[in-house]
Amino acid sequence: MRMIVRFIPLFVLPLLAFSIVHKFYVSVTNVNYSEKDQALQITSRVFIDDLDRLLMARYDLEAKLASEEENKMANAYIEKYLRSKFVVSVNGSPVEYDFIGKKYDADVVVLYLEVPKVDLNKTQSVQIENEMLTDLFDDQQNVVHIKIKDTKKSFVLIKSHPKGMLNL
Repeated sequence: MRMIVRFIPLFVLPLLAFSIVHKFYVSVTNVNYSEKDQALQITSRVFIDDLDRLLMARYDLEAKLASEEENKMANAYIEKYLRSKFVVSVNGSPVEYDFIGKKYDADVVVLYLEVPKVDLNKTQSVQIENEMLTDLFDDQQNVVHIKIKDTKKSFVLIKSHPKGMLNL
């Protein structure tokens, strides 16, 4: 019996090693051109708990995203944060975008942005600078997929390299 008790840790330890939670900090952004609307349409997927934590750390806002008690100021602060950390440039110049809103999908918040009045005939490049959450999480990775007509490009943006460009 003693022999069995001695070997229990050898069987239990490997199982515990797999139960350790490793947190990944990642967002995924898609940029597409709508010919119908002549606009760059952008969706960005961010984990709700990460965005909640960020709003508390940066603005002391207990947002309680995706709950019945969601703070009424959450959208305003999300937009304020986006404007400071997410920049769209067309032909090398930053452009204004509209924050359309957000929706929740399981444990993710989907943010909707749009750059209106983009003339594709005059567009030579689209650059995305995405520093979302890199000021809170050092290992944050922001994946960006850009698709305009038949041209596609994907980037993994990190704190030390927050920009990616698609040349048309």
